[in-house]
Amino acid sequence: MEEGALSCLLRSRTMLEQDIKASYLMDHMISDGVLTGDEEEMISKQPTRRDQAVALLELLLRKDNRAYISFYNALVRESYGDLANLLHNNLPLISPEAHKSFSDGGTPYVQTVLSQGGVPQRPVVFVSRPKLVNQVREKLYRLQKEPGWVTVFGMAGSGKSVLAAEAVRDHALIEECFPGGVHWLSIGQLDKPDLLVKIQSLCFRLEQSQDPQSVHRPPSSLDEAKERMRFLMLRRYPRCLLILDDIWDNTVLKTFDIQCRILVTTRDRSLTDSVSGTHTTFFPLESGLDEDKALEILALYVNSKPQKLPDDARSIVRECKGSPLVVSLIGALLREFPSRWSYYLRQLQQKQFKRIRKSSSYDYDALDQAMAASIQVLAENHRELYKDLTVLEKDVKVPAKVLSVLWDLEPEEVEDILQEFVNKSLLFRDCHHRPYLYYLHDLQLDFLAEQNRSQIESLHTKVVRQYQQHYKDSPPTSGDEECLYWIRFLTYHMAKANLSQELYALMFSLDWVRTKAQIMGPGHLINDYVEHGAILDKENSEVRSQFQEFLSLNGHQLEQRPFPDVVQLALSQPHNSEVYRQALLQAQDRASKGKLYFDWLNKSSVESLSRLVVHPHQGSIYSACFSHNGAKIASCGASKTLRVFKSTTGEKLLEIQAHDDEVLCCAFSPDDRLLATCSSDRKVKVWNAERGSLLRVFEEEHEEQVNHCQFTNTTRRLLLATCSNDTFMNAKLWNLNKPSSQNTMFGHLEPVNHCCFSPDDTYLSTSSSDGTIKLFEVSSANEWKTIDVKSMFPESDEQTEVHVKCSTWSADGKRVICAARNAVFVFDVETADMLMEIRTSRLSTVQYCHACPTSNLLAIALSHYAVELWDIETNKKVADCSGHLSWVHGVQFSPDGSQLLSCSDDQTVRLWETKKVHTSSAVSLKRDSDVLFNGEVVTVAAADNCNRLQVRDGKTGSVMFQSEEHPSRIRCTCICSQPSAVVLGREDGTVQILEVPSGMALATLLGHTKTVLHCQFSPDGQTLITSSEDTTVRVWRWRSAECKVLQGHKEQIRRFTLLSNSPTDTRLLSWSFDGTVKMWDTESGQKLQDIEAHQGAILACHVSPDGRLFTTTSADRTAKVWSCESWQCVHTLSGHQDCVRSCRFSWDSRRLATGDDNGEIRLWSVKDGSLLKICSRDNKDAMDSLHGGWVTDLHFSPDNSLLVSTGGYIKWWDVERGEALQTFYPMGANLKRVHVSPDFSTFITIDSIGILYVLRRVV
Repeated sequence: MEEGALSCLLRSRTMLEQDIKASYLMDHMISDGVLTGDEEEMISKQPTRRDQAVALLELLLRKDNRAYISFYNALVRESYGDLANLLHNNLPLISPEAHKSFSDGGTPYVQTVLSQGGVPQRPVVFVSRPKLVNQVREKLYRLQKEPGWVTVFGMAGSGKSVLAAEAVRDHALIEECFPGGVHWLSIGQLDKPDLLVKIQSLCFRLEQSQDPQSVHRPPSSLDEAKERMRFLMLRRYPRCLLILDDIWDNTVLKTFDIQCRILVTTRDRSLTDSVSGTHTTFFPLESGLDEDKALEILALYVNSKPQKLPDDARSIVRECKGSPLVVSLIGALLREFPSRWSYYLRQLQQKQFKRIRKSSSYDYDALDQAMAASIQVLAENHRELYKDLTVLEKDVKVPAKVLSVLWDLEPEEVEDILQEFVNKSLLFRDCHHRPYLYYLHDLQLDFLAEQNRSQIESLHTKVVRQYQQHYKDSPPTSGDEECLYWIRFLTYHMAKANLSQELYALMFSLDWVRTKAQIMGPGHLINDYVEHGAILDKENSEVRSQFQEFLSLNGHQLEQRPFPDVVQLALSQPHNSEVYRQALLQAQDRASKGKLYFDWLNKSSVESLSRLVVHPHQGSIYSACFSHNGAKIASCGASKTLRVFKSTTGEKLLEIQAHDDEVLCCAFSPDDRLLATCSSDRKVKVWNAERGSLLRVFEEEHEEQVNHCQFTNTTRRLLLATCSNDTFMNAKLWNLNKPSSQNTMFGHLEPVNHCCFSPDDTYLSTSSSDGTIKLFEVSSANEWKTIDVKSMFPESDEQTEVHVKCSTWSADGKRVICAARNAVFVFDVETADMLMEIRTSRLSTVQYCHACPTSNLLAIALSHYAVELWDIETNKKVADCSGHLSWVHGVQFSPDGSQLLSCSDDQTVRLWETKKVHTSSAVSLKRDSDVLFNGEVVTVAAADNCNRLQVRDGKTGSVMFQSEEHPSRIRCTCICSQPSAVVLGREDGTVQILEVPSGMALATLLGHTKTVLHCQFSPDGQTLITSSEDTTVRVWRWRSAECKVLQGHKEQIRRFTLLSNSPTDTRLLSWSFDGTVKMWDTESGQKLQDIEAHQGAILACHVSPDGRLFTTTSADRTAKVWSCESWQCVHTLSGHQDCVRSCRFSWDSRRLATGDDNGEIRLWSVKDGSLLKICSRDNKDAMDSLHGGWVTDLHFSPDNSLLVSTGGYIKWWDVERGEALQTFYPMGANLKRVHVSPDFSTFITIDSIGILYVLRRVV
């Protein structure tokens, strides 16, 4: 131990022995490692307190400096302040080895060194930022071996000074790197005389500590001061650290350029470029405080705990944008006026920085002065350029090229200017990007906006004018960062500049829609129409809603790659729409140059279906839900992701890779701050709904897939309910503050598919595969009652299970509604009596149901792709929502009941307006149809959804004739012009011929015993031929009901064809699922030929126009070409990967097209059977098929240059090149066939949701 310390202990020994309690002090000394357990035991054995104190001091006198310091610290900690003072002056200044004492490293040694060097104390309110502090210390350790500079730079108020002081508050750092001490000099914006005074006082301090007797004359000039400092630093204090705080000017730094160790804090990182010395290490202080740290600071100021702060605290922290300065300013003000939370929040929100005055040692009176000071040091021309940055959006990073357009300067010049802004902490740079992106801190933006409030409009106008000058011919489409910026923010700048005419011209233009949708996707575009709606509506609210509707309903198409033709999509808009008007003009212009476009003539008969269609995931969507404020929708499904998007526009807000397996359900908490998900991976997760960060994982308790999760409806007592496929522990309640479940509801012994809280959160209903619903009391988790749903299906035996899919509560909480099989039941909660049942078609199952929280409506999701709305007071169906192309898994009303969402296997979420969905009286047609082209007159015949036969005018879609409702389903139809009649074939085998338009029955033909699948008149109209599931073809002289039966096939006969249209040729070709093709003479009924053509079912057959060949296609994945003369197989065409569903010869009989169930079309040479082209190889669409489904029909144009095909949509192809020329997307899907006019100008089809399309080629 040092001599001084030893003699001090001996001098103070008597007083210490009288007062100290050794056992208290020894705990600290043991943890400091200066006392052993054995030594403590030896001292504790002494009989009295005084004896123990004597023994401790005896031992201490034999130990080293560390023991003395540890003893001193123990006295301080145990409140023996007066005794500690006796020892203070003789504390060893340099302890031989680092020791751990105060947790912050603030040992007496450190405190002495720092206070002697003038390093400021910690602020009254201090929150540690260990990660940043350690990063600065790591840089300082690099100065251990040789002199150099470390620079901490950051914007005004980012906490640079506190960080620098904290970094040197470390025992080991000072001992190992700076044993000569640490000296602090606060500089600021000083002129030369003031700077000289500062250096004089530093020199005096250094000389005094070395030799208090010798007093030198203070240096009289900066040059002399520099030399004096050099001498002191190199000779007297060779290993000390000089901290220069808040440097603005490099001339100041040159005064200190004396080959010593220096830490600089500044707003300008380029200052140290001008000085010599190694290790100019930069430490950029970009990240502000996170929310929790900022709340901690406020809590310390107002002497409270973070969790007890008022709600305004979080909002204040958000407005402070992470700035330590602003948080501290607000905290200090609140300490004086603790009731002013909302007042200061308003000041921040209104950017009233002048009102937020200092109450700290900061150099500027208010935040705005601090910011202004940074800008003042720029050259005047650069100040003007910096002002231009006022127009940037918050949290948006811009590439230099955007500013090069704005400032009309070369990109290299712009980068130099931006580098200067970055150096002065007036701008930040994202270096993870190439090229670099630049951005402002929110506070800097707020300051600029406040400073330049009167010029905002002109600044935005400058942006727009510079863009227009630079891109006068067409907008940028490169897809790079600059292009993305202009495409995304041009409308924003126009709106802010109040350039409403330019905004109308841009946003009411189909060209802009195409450009922006292709580069940014539809969500951003729809958002523009919503955001700037007020401005656009002043010009024309109708046009604005037409563009918005077009995007909302076609958004899922615009996300497809390859990108669809926007003009063709827009031709499906109503005739009175501006979108359609522009599309037609463009289509006509392009058609004159040879491009194909098709106008949908009869679209006026179709009402708008869903309000918005979003395509959030690849793969089925199992669950989607509204947030409680209705502004957001969350969805999840087979893609293992969770996605959140705006309910108005579909714009993505958040996407999370949520689970390791399919995500089965998602739910918002009642305050919308949390999102829960559950999955087949057996985990339940809770997420922050704003940031997407994971807050909790519950993975231990469910051992099987978790099917459903739901939060309580109110925050009064927030709980999460989950249910799973477990055998016993299959329904649980979780309190999010506890690691394990709060309660398990026992009762179901089969999987629980769904759980749902009653509106007041008193009960939880659970729906199970055991055929019951159980109602549990939430408070006790006890079963209250069971409703036996299985008993509602008396026809089901013990073997067939009744799975209850889900349950929902009426708005008043008095009824519980559940779905099972093809039915929905409404039960009284008190009595468990069934009040009502809704039975859907036997072919469909109810997947989900949800009761409207504000009315008597119930939404039902069905497996046959439909959503239905029912009124549960009147038991009437109110509406059909058709549009989904696959099973619908979920439906949910918005909290105010005005909207309804549905999600499906077709990968879309659709939004419907509850009041606008069309009622079930809206007629939809069945896809089995016939069309007659007679000059300009087009006639369409098809059955409707009420099983009536309709004959319509093909041009307008208007109904010319409608039959009575038939008792048996109509399965096929055929039109005849001479006589004017229509035929229908039914499921019960009946064939009827009706006169058009009178509807009089001309004949009813009985004979078929099963469904009639196809019917066709002979060219003269006197003979009718029908085929059936009963394996026969019948040839009727229909006026006399004479009939010949062609028998021989073993399976159903889907189609047949006459070998030619000549009245004298009576040969007929039939094919069947039995793999055979047969030829018949319709006059005699004789079988002329019979061949076993394929191993599998024959799906299509076509005779070549020259009558020499016919082709067959089969489920065995082959097509074959046969000679009509020899009946020999001429070519077998292999290569399709799936069932070959359709075929067609070209009109010159030289080519053959075949289409399969994978959506692939192949073109073959008829001459040698070689493959000429494969169509649509490269453009698989989002539904993972080449054609959106099976290729069901094919037709060549009369000149054989074009081919049209149907599948999920209609496509037109260039036959020579095998390339798609155009695609028409119907509202529904799964087109069965297309009827083509002889001149290849009109195309007619019906989709899966019953909409008739009459398409005319645009000329």
